[in-house]
Amino acid sequence: MEFNKIKEAAENYREDMTKFLRDLVRIPGESAGEKGHIDRIAQEMKALEFDRVEIDPMGNVLGYMGHGETLIGYDAHIDTVGIGNRDNWTFDPYEGFETEEEIGGRGTSDQMGGIVSAVYGARIMKDLGLLNDKYTVLVTGTVQEEDCDGLCWQYIINEDKVKPEFVVITEPTDGNIYRGQRGRMEIRVDVDGISCHGSAPERGDNAIYKMGDILQDVRALNDKLHFDPFLGKGTLTVSEIFFTSPSRCAVADSCAISIDRRLTDGETYEMALDEIRALPSVQKYQARVSMYKYERPSYTGLVYPTDCYFPTWVIPEDHAATQAMVEAYRGMYGEPLVDKWTFSTNGVSIMGRFGIPCIGFGPGKEAQAHAPNERTWKADLVKCAAVYAALPQMYCK
Repeated sequence: MEFNKIKEAAENYREDMTKFLRDLVRIPGESAGEKGHIDRIAQEMKALEFDRVEIDPMGNVLGYMGHGETLIGYDAHIDTVGIGNRDNWTFDPYEGFETEEEIGGRGTSDQMGGIVSAVYGARIMKDLGLLNDKYTVLVTGTVQEEDCDGLCWQYIINEDKVKPEFVVITEPTDGNIYRGQRGRMEIRVDVDGISCHGSAPERGDNAIYKMGDILQDVRALNDKLHFDPFLGKGTLTVSEIFFTSPSRCAVADSCAISIDRRLTDGETYEMALDEIRALPSVQKYQARVSMYKYERPSYTGLVYPTDCYFPTWVIPEDHAATQAMVEAYRGMYGEPLVDKWTFSTNGVSIMGRFGIPCIGFGPGKEAQAHAPNERTWKADLVKCAAVYAALPQMYCK
């Protein structure tokens, strides 16, 4: 493996990758509104002479390079969150900015930089004759991850009938290699009351007061959740609260909360639901505990319903995909740190649901995700493209 040639090739594409990313930033592309991103990515893939470029019925773009037997995937979700409070930004989040070292704008770290490096990593393989009859590279730009991580890959595997041998998750990794993440689920708790006039509250049954007791039990439960030595502790937090009442002059007749539950290794969605159902206040008030379902149409209009359960996954440190990534990195940039994500990725479906191994390495920093003044680093784009280009040969040698 001529690592110096790969590094040089990646460096030579620095300006092209910068332009590509800045073009993507200028196109708004929140979940279920990614068509502009997908079209621009397909255009770049075709310009770089991918062997095949497809957009599936959900709206994911799939670009293939090579014709070998082993299919190796590189996944990047290309939807973004919104900009939040515009006053928190010191620059236009869609025009962005560029310095000698940085590129700013919504989605630069989370995670359009990943698709940029993956597309150019595949092109470097073609440039340097690294493609052979052992493997085919698949680069996916996937939709709706911010809304429902992994849904895109449920569709790709179940409906497109595409199943790579392993997948590189190109979410930001702070320059490290990541081999796992906690899972998550979205839980709802509902409790009923009886309304009456607010001037005589004793005639009714206030659902908000009942939920107040439930909230205290839920808060205490967080401290008792399972701990895993690698992924850390399971957590939960109440993220939303709702109520119904005839008016502001009446007792509330229902109340509900949403719970963001993070699942560490060894926890299941059944376990998480049962833990809440067993809380004293939940039982006392006969509250209903359920899991949310996601049914939002993609930008193409396709609806692909799923439970809001996103399984935990961990790939062993000695797995062939992990070791190949480490060797590719080591050959060009020294000894890597192998760690884990704090947040969730499409790996919840690829490995969590379907058992297809995932390994993480991507440009940018986790702390930039969903933050104002988001940015990434040009050196990261170059480094990731180089490692991506070297990885298949290290795996298939």
